Amino acid sequence: MGVLEFHGQQYLDGHASDPREFGWMRGAPPPVDKRITFESDCFRSFPRIRWSLSHMRELTATVNVWRGPGAPSHFERHLRTSDIEALVFTDSNGCRRRFDEALFDTYADGIVVLHRGRIVYERYFGELEPHLPHACHSVTKSYAGTLAAAFVHEGVLDDSKSISHYLPELRSTAWEDATLRQVMDMQTGLAHTETYADEKSDIWAYSRACGFRPRLAGYDGPQTMCDYLQTVCKEGRHGETFDYLTVNTEVMTWVMSRVTGHSFAQLLQERLWAPLGCEDDAYVLVDSAGMPMAGAGLCTSLRDLARFGELMRCEGVWNGKQLIPASVVQDVQNGDHPAKVSNGSYRSQWWVTHNELGAIEARGIHGQRLYIAPKTEMVVARFASHPLASAEVGDIITMPQMLALGRMLRG
Repeated sequence: MGVLEFHGQQYLDGHASDPREFGWMRGAPPPVDKRITFESDCFRSFPRIRWSLSHMRELTATVNVWRGPGAPSHFERHLRTSDIEALVFTDSNGCRRRFDEALFDTYADGIVVLHRGRIVYERYFGELEPHLPHACHSVTKSYAGTLAAAFVHEGVLDDSKSISHYLPELRSTAWEDATLRQVMDMQTGLAHTETYADEKSDIWAYSRACGFRPRLAGYDGPQTMCDYLQTVCKEGRHGETFDYLTVNTEVMTWVMSRVTGHSFAQLLQERLWAPLGCEDDAYVLVDSAGMPMAGAGLCTSLRDLARFGELMRCEGVWNGKQLIPASVVQDVQNGDHPAKVSNGSYRSQWWVTHNELGAIEARGIHGQRLYIAPKTEMVVARFASHPLASAEVGDIITMPQMLALGRMLRG
């Protein structure tokens, strides 16, 4: 893995959340050490992360997701740039904001807005370009969960069966008696933590096993994702509470791969990328054994992310073909989900808002978001490089922003 130089571009408007940390973006000298290396872990620090999230394949091992041999599908454009950028809304703290200014304050790298399948707004900032794949982080989970739910609908998988039925390797682990549905909906009792601000959290041990975080000299822990999953123990009862953990997605996708004989990257290509007529190849981060990271590893271009959102808005239909069973989408949007979260629910690796727009979301740390609002025929795909590793970061701005945009387009 090479050593790369960061070339920062000013994009903040003076309202960053911590002016002491980001003051150099407004005229102060940049950090002395501008080199980006995977081995030193500095690719995760701000502002270097602005470059890193659009160049992950240059930092670590990946596998390609081919877009297929056909011509890309076409998006009509009916731009409403001026109207959208001038939209004023009130955030959750009572502050009045313009739509375009809020993009800077949430560290957006790019955004595409679809209304009735047409592009009405599209902008890119900093390092991101239209055909450059950007890290999706946990938005990846929603791709994986949709595929798993489709296989359940088709009878390929049975979500009432235990994980150990499909994966004997996970007997005597946390997942031995967990059902596939409990894993799909994050309702497992695991002795595993996922707190990004805590250097001792289990998420970092998982990341080192996958090769997504540097290993210190003398490291003798799990060498692959599957090695790590076999070390996770049970804590509590399955099916009783919601506990959002990336390792559940990896187990779910391991089941898919075992039963279908295809890797997550292959399933993305066969079931989504080629049928959707994506514009660009995507790629997925892999561990040292070549296993794709379905919990957070997908990198795709912004318009191709929007294509997936439009597919879900149209209940699985694309250009007249049913790519995802309509019942899968309806179950996510309308079901009485047992996995309850604050102001909504969680189903098949999707966040369900139950708000006035009927919105569902795919969310990832550092501000990645795919927002699908069927009741206003809107899809918003956004990439970001927020300094904080949280999916909720910026919600006090973004959630009211999405509601205001949906109301405007509906009107």
